[in-house]
Amino acid sequence: MDSTTNAPVTVIGLGLMGRALAGAFLKAGHPTTVWNRTTSKSDQLVAEGARRAPTVGDALRASSLTIICVTDYQAMHELLGASDVELDGTMVINLTSGDSAQARAAARWAEQRGARYLDGAIMAIPSAIGTAEAVILHSGPQPDFDAYKSTLDALGTVTYLGADHGLASLYDVAGLAMMWSVLNAWLQGTAMLRTAGVDAATYAPFARQIAAGVAEWLPGYAEQIDSGSFPAEVSALETDVRAMAHLIEESEAVGVNAELPKLIKAMADRSIAAGHGGEQYPVLIEEFSKPRDS
Repeated sequence: MDSTTNAPVTVIGLGLMGRALAGAFLKAGHPTTVWNRTTSKSDQLVAEGARRAPTVGDALRASSLTIICVTDYQAMHELLGASDVELDGTMVINLTSGDSAQARAAARWAEQRGARYLDGAIMAIPSAIGTAEAVILHSGPQPDFDAYKSTLDALGTVTYLGADHGLASLYDVAGLAMMWSVLNAWLQGTAMLRTAGVDAATYAPFARQIAAGVAEWLPGYAEQIDSGSFPAEVSALETDVRAMAHLIEESEAVGVNAELPKLIKAMADRSIAAGHGGEQYPVLIEEFSKPRDS
């Protein structure tokens, strides 16, 4: 397998992210073949030393490792499923965004055609690719990941999650849930403080400190979730729900949208009604783990 420092790589799909991926491989000294439906998107890469493949099939034949980063899984299937494309013996790493079911189905589809397949997710913006700040998640057979890790290191901090091809997509959306929840909580507080003349820049350092402090609770709370036991070591849910009510009341009193805190309290109320009022906040995992209409 091509796991040496100068192993050749193919990149299919040259949007902003695809061009960043190919550029990082070139910078790291990997002979890089590129293909894109709109050929002009490869011009700068070719000027930097990349080889432009005339067809997808030619691009795949140029390297034992192919990175694909296109619009969606349908586009991937259309490109790699063309009659003149041979996948047998290739290593395909799909960094196209999608869901876990699509990732697992794509893995079966690729393997039926003789390819080895890893699914991945890029937790970074294009400008971060090639730096340690770019986290690239991979899931699938570990021997395939291990064989190409030294090549993939050119992209940033590469991480292996497990054999289940759907894990990279699941981690991706779990990260989005975390990101939006933190940002939404900050926006809620910012909206409230603005009514008293406090600007966002003044509140941000305080909010950052709170967010960092809460993050320190996660390992201990994770132990409670994994053990299924939620002793109220810090605060009981029935105490927390009174603070939630205060947040709602204060939001409404100052004329700020209270939808988010009402949603949080509704979940806590259901948990308390189910007999969990004396347990600690992570017991809400049971509410998050079932559909709303159950």
